[in-house]
Amino acid sequence: MRLTISGGRVIDPAQNLDQKLDVHLQDGCILKLGTAPADFIADQTLDASGLLVSPGFIDLSCHLREPGPSYKGNIASETQAALAGGFTSVCARPDTQPPLDSPAVVRVVREKAEAVGQVRVLPVGALTQGLEGQLLTNLSGLQAAGCVAFSNLRAAIQDNLVLRRCMEYAATFDLLLVVYPEESSLAAGGCAHEGAMASQLGLQGIPETAETLAVAQNLLLIEQTGIRAHFSHLSSARALQLVSEARRRGLPVSADVAVSHLLYTDRQLEDFDSNFHLEPPLRSETDRQALIQGLARGELQAVSSGHLPHEQAAKMAPFAASEPGISSLETLLPQLLSLVEENLLDYSAMLASLTSGPAAVLGEKLGSLKPGMPADLTLFNPEKTWLLNEQSSYSAGHNTPCWNRELKGRVMATLVGGELRYSILGDPLTTQAKKAVKA
Repeated sequence: MRLTISGGRVIDPAQNLDQKLDVHLQDGCILKLGTAPADFIADQTLDASGLLVSPGFIDLSCHLREPGPSYKGNIASETQAALAGGFTSVCARPDTQPPLDSPAVVRVVREKAEAVGQVRVLPVGALTQGLEGQLLTNLSGLQAAGCVAFSNLRAAIQDNLVLRRCMEYAATFDLLLVVYPEESSLAAGGCAHEGAMASQLGLQGIPETAETLAVAQNLLLIEQTGIRAHFSHLSSARALQLVSEARRRGLPVSADVAVSHLLYTDRQLEDFDSNFHLEPPLRSETDRQALIQGLARGELQAVSSGHLPHEQAAKMAPFAASEPGISSLETLLPQLLSLVEENLLDYSAMLASLTSGPAAVLGEKLGSLKPGMPADLTLFNPEKTWLLNEQSSYSAGHNTPCWNRELKGRVMATLVGGELRYSILGDPLTTQAKKAVKA
């Protein structure tokens, strides 16, 4: 199958490219940008006039809810939401029921995702059995089953010797460790950033130190073991500073920020809206600005969705008793575009955080439109306004402050491996037969 995407503004941060170009695809891969090869005749053409064309988005932290309670979502619903959000690859978190701690469970997830046939699902394996922080999983077996990284999420590994052994084993096989930094003893029972707002509302706080202490401890062990590590969902300026300093010293570390922490602060908790009950908690405006600046400077390599869909009942309890998490796959693009509109980010930095940045973290050959790369593309209109509601949403989780709100910027089409998997362009593909008739 040969396809030409014509007339779009192509932005590919991996190539420092921002230009109006045609994109030619063949056999599921990028063939060429610009003028088509002399012997290339497209079977179909997709008109992208007025749209931005970028490599497909990659999400480093997404909960697909399967295996697990189906009322919270499943692979079919959440990967469809991913497509609608412009994502072509998503890293599936390991805290499913049962967790992704055995090759058999990982294979089930991959087979289900392949059967659904929507986005590339890249499983993140559990670092310890049952995510209990005691016994190491069969990391090499999980890697062979398809895991691209390993994490214990926020589940504490109480014994630092166990954590060191985990790192040493993973370093032996050059495996990527994903750290969600939080010192559990300092965070226990908390649901908001420790500060004036939490005190005013009577909510138990989680200090910034819960994050920075965990970052510092992990950095010391990373330096000792030489493991490749990625810090996910940084929420504080100080934690970002620690990771940035470690990178300058040559440590093999990277970091991302969840999109919510670029948009919101603990001031949003004033009305006890449980949609803002997140892990880690929303922090101060100073932290938010530092994270945005870190992203613009390239100190943060990626923006993750932090997508965690919930049923309505999970958010109906009082704030502290509600379940933390936000549904964010479908709203990430318009939220980031709002920062572009405020001149806090440019298109290149924004798209690098969704494409080449996460691809480099994973070490996967994705996130670029270079010839020979998989033809994963996202086409979007930064000016188009729309409502997130029952008619437009695909995720089973409606736990988002964006529900029934007008959003600016919308994904118009998503291609995975050269196949048009999502489109709201009507009938966008023109075949050569149709062209001949018109002629």
